[in-house]
Amino acid sequence: MKKFYTYYNLHKHLFSLKNLKTGRVERRENSVLLKNCTFKVSQKGRERVLREKRKNVHAGVVGEYVDSRKELMENMIEITYNPYLYDSFVLKHSKRPVKKAEFVLLRNKQVFAVGVEWVIFITRL
Repeated sequence: MKKFYTYYNLHKHLFSLKNLKTGRVERRENSVLLKNCTFKVSQKGRERVLREKRKNVHAGVVGEYVDSRKELMENMIEITYNPYLYDSFVLKHSKRPVKKAEFVLLRNKQVFAVGVEWVIFITRL
């Protein structure tokens, strides 16, 4: 199964799916369903956004494209990313950083996920 780096294309107003093997954008869609996903943020790209105060592609979701257009499970939670506030993707309501998800639905500039693995902070006393 092909893996794609998927991001919101600000010029086309669609999600672009870039094949990880070829580095080429193979499709653009309004709504994308991916499985076995990881959330990626280029820290250098984020630093450039903070420095220049201009958007650039530096964050996205890597996963396997699912051709099905069915609406996913009811238990999806919203994920968000804002380079001015966070250095990774986070759960929208709790702001916990997320690493992976079983399924991710990208639609209307929003990200929803099921089976989310978030980062747990452990502090030593």
